[in-house]
Amino acid sequence: MSENKIYLCAISNIESGTCNEDCKFCTQSVKYKADIQRYRRKEVEDIVKEAIIARKNRAIGFCLVTAGTGLDDKRLDYVCRAASAIKKELGDELSLIACNGIATLDQLKELKKHGIENYNHNLETAQEFYNEICTTHPWEDRYQTCLNAKEAGLQLCTGGIFGLGETQENRISMLKSIASLEPMSVPINFFHPNEALPIVKNSITREEAFDLIKLSREYLPNQMIMIAGGRELMFKEQEYDVFKYGANALVVGDYLTTAGKTAQEDIDAIEALGYTIALDCKSR
Repeated sequence: MSENKIYLCAISNIESGTCNEDCKFCTQSVKYKADIQRYRRKEVEDIVKEAIIARKNRAIGFCLVTAGTGLDDKRLDYVCRAASAIKKELGDELSLIACNGIATLDQLKELKKHGIENYNHNLETAQEFYNEICTTHPWEDRYQTCLNAKEAGLQLCTGGIFGLGETQENRISMLKSIASLEPMSVPINFFHPNEALPIVKNSITREEAFDLIKLSREYLPNQMIMIAGGRELMFKEQEYDVFKYGANALVVGDYLTTAGKTAQEDIDAIEALGYTIALDCKSR
């Protein structure tokens, strides 16, 4: 894995704000009535257009994200149709990622048949802290879904969120659990406060956040460490210093319910620092 290469990934929120779970960090839960865009299904042709833009913006991964506990027959069919349409348009130019919650082995195999190559399902936090942030489904279901993804022959993306009120011991526990799954990539998020959510603030300082990236790299020496949600808010003018501490990937563009910088702004800044934008995952 080259220390000079930075990998870019884009996400598409293809079903937004319709989740009935009670995750305290998530504005997509209908329980908290956060002021976000809510819609049941994005048109497949619009998803394909977003994928084309993502590739032009030099993303090598494109993630199809749905809101909800997990996959059912209708959602599975929808994601499969979207994946097939993107593959028809772009072929192997983009690596497709699905992020659709809890999933069975058979469901994940079906996604793979339609062009999904990676499955993203975050552990979010430590097993022993999980009940503090979610009561409507257990942490163990998340871990099992990650195992299912690997058994289905998919590459695994799994990470978590820092700044939910967890202890340092909880953070280490989460990183150990992630490492035990041997994922390909690890999305690291920093909690983005919203007035509608029960968690009112992220108590982590910028210096602590950099140390947590360094700690993540220590536990995950061979993985792609991707800085995702909350990076602009957490790091501000120092956001590209994340690479000095072990990160080697970014989510570019908008996130699920919050806006990010333009991809070009990220690209210009990354290249100005002397890094190279990776052309594909094979160069790892």
